[in-house]
Amino acid sequence: MTNFQPVFFAVVFVIVALICYLVVRQLLPTALDKRVEALGGTHLDSAPRPGVAASLSGAAARWLTPFARPSLPKEAWGKSPLRLRFYNAGFRTTTAPITYFGAKTVLTFVLPGVQLFYMWAFPVELQSTALLALLVFLAAVGYYLPNVVLAHIISRRQRQLFEAFPDALDLMRVCVQAGLGMDAAIERVGREMELESSALSEEFHLVSLELRAGASRADALRNLALRVSLEDIDAMVATLVQADRFGTSVAESLRVHSETLRTKRRLLAEESAAKLPVKLLVPLIFCVFPALLTVLLGPAVISVYRILLPRLTGQ
Repeated sequence: MTNFQPVFFAVVFVIVALICYLVVRQLLPTALDKRVEALGGTHLDSAPRPGVAASLSGAAARWLTPFARPSLPKEAWGKSPLRLRFYNAGFRTTTAPITYFGAKTVLTFVLPGVQLFYMWAFPVELQSTALLALLVFLAAVGYYLPNVVLAHIISRRQRQLFEAFPDALDLMRVCVQAGLGMDAAIERVGREMELESSALSEEFHLVSLELRAGASRADALRNLALRVSLEDIDAMVATLVQADRFGTSVAESLRVHSETLRTKRRLLAEESAAKLPVKLLVPLIFCVFPALLTVLLGPAVISVYRILLPRLTGQ
């Protein structure tokens, strides 16, 4: 085992150095970029550069494109249900599916490869059946790990939208009561909500862009509900569509719906608080109570063992 340790650390160093070199090379402008900037009459120092996260995302997409092609859906991407999940997570770029499917393909083979390399560097005796089961398990983990990450991102974003939506409805109601039209109120709320919730501000901005492009208000609101995929927002969209169709008071509908959302948010908080004692019961029994019992009864047990046990056994 000691003979393979220098080789293992050397290989790890080479891999890390190669990854750092490729990342730095992707972030630096290429000769084509410099030529395009020169033809455009702008200098690289004065031109706005994309953020590091955007550059890393583009570089990762370029690296993962060959690996993503076998996993990309055969049907049209516009009709794929996975596209809606990317919208729910806030991913609207063309690099999102490439990164997703490329990561699934790479992780499916990389995790078993890392395990085999580790077993070669540090030999461990395993039966062939156990080794095969371990490799299949790691491949399954690598294949489904992007699904778990995507589901977590969707859940976190929907939670953020749900918590910020009542404030947006109150602000929209104030705008409508002040004399603004529904389209102008949506645009105004999108600008004002940027500090509190960037995700909700982005969604309202997209609705405003659809309205400017000529889409009807009902279609723009239904697209909002489709992108967010929350029952409360679906109900709000249905209420606004009905109010717009039948001519009822939009401000009153927004007030009632915002109060409903606040009540639901308070009930969810009370439910979480009521579940807290039950969740604390398991660590209390298995972690805190044994330690407390050891501290309280430990000296008594030691005294009984030292004094009473010799007398009872007659020693």
